Amino acid sequence: MTSTEAFIAAAEAHSAHNYQPLPVVVATAEGAWMTDVTGRRYLDLLAGYSALNFGHRNRRLLDAARAQLERVTLTSRAFHHDRFADFCTQLADLCGMELVLPMNTGTEAVETAVKTARKWGYKVKGVPDGRARIVVAENNFHGRSTTVVSFSTDPEARADFGPYTPGFTVVPYGDLAALDAAVDADTVAVLLEPIQGEAGVVVPPRGYLAGVRELTRARNVLFVADEIQSGLGRTGTTFACEHEGVVPDVYVLGKALGGGVVPVSAVVSSREVLGVFRPGEHGSTFGGNPLACAVGLEVIALLRTGEYQRRATELGDHLHRALAPLVGGGAVDAVRGRGLWAGVDVNPSRGDGRAVAERLLARGVLVKETHDATIRIAPPLVISEEDLDWGLARLREVLGV
Repeated sequence: MTSTEAFIAAAEAHSAHNYQPLPVVVATAEGAWMTDVTGRRYLDLLAGYSALNFGHRNRRLLDAARAQLERVTLTSRAFHHDRFADFCTQLADLCGMELVLPMNTGTEAVETAVKTARKWGYKVKGVPDGRARIVVAENNFHGRSTTVVSFSTDPEARADFGPYTPGFTVVPYGDLAALDAAVDADTVAVLLEPIQGEAGVVVPPRGYLAGVRELTRARNVLFVADEIQSGLGRTGTTFACEHEGVVPDVYVLGKALGGGVVPVSAVVSSREVLGVFRPGEHGSTFGGNPLACAVGLEVIALLRTGEYQRRATELGDHLHRALAPLVGGGAVDAVRGRGLWAGVDVNPSRGDGRAVAERLLARGVLVKETHDATIRIAPPLVISEEDLDWGLARLREVLGV
């Protein structure tokens, strides 16, 4: 196969249609740029939904992976390996926590957090067996497993996958009063995204996260922060919760933790919380494998420099200054975001989000729509200001502003 159409036709013929990708077939990538099978280059303004915070084929991450590939890649947790302790120690320290439970994907980490909260509720809080409840927010996105879609409010993610897992209460995002009213004696956790990514990069009202922290502490409920997309540098701080000086009880991490090289996720918390597990109660064959730990350790080392957080802050300020004037002129209805992350609500007069993404594709820029009218901008944190400006100029072209 040599043509884009041939690759796409073969994929359509032999894969389940659970995605609707843009019509581009990527062959190579470097930094913030990707090249397709025809040799055309595209500026990546999505970064694998923040999995590629450190750019495509980051040298340090690839070197760490290559070195580990020459030693050992998998032991399963049946045995110890010599990268595991260091990874857990370093990640716990980065989070200001005590224990780490490594998994692979973000959804696995969320499932792990749900199990952790329930187990903590029964063994530590004393909730009667089978009655544990977790409060979540409307328009959340925490994955697509059967348990997670049970508390989704997105019809596409939820429809036709019942019966649904009980034990969840959904409240409006950003509404502290509603959250307070939903928490009762059987509530074991509040699970929230500090910034809702799939919903369109929705930033909560100022003081919301601090209020959640105060409420959960007062009511003896765990605050579980899903930082899978928002964490590890994306918003200008290591964790998005830091913007309000908040430390949750549990961090849920993924995406950028694997550096765009391998899937790595983790739940990070205190000894009181993660210490509830006993051998055999939870696990994963690949969770915490040597290759994942080697890459994850290098990700932690990159974050410790502070370089990527600074870039997200500085380039994020530049991004939002460039996007703000687009609002109110008939092309863009709203812009939201924090750091190098933005959701742009396109006015219907300019087409829906998919149409805008396709027109940007034709001009060499890759973004993706969400919820019909919104496109997300989240480039690798290594992008240059010049390349970012070039991509934003293409956006203005397709919007006609």
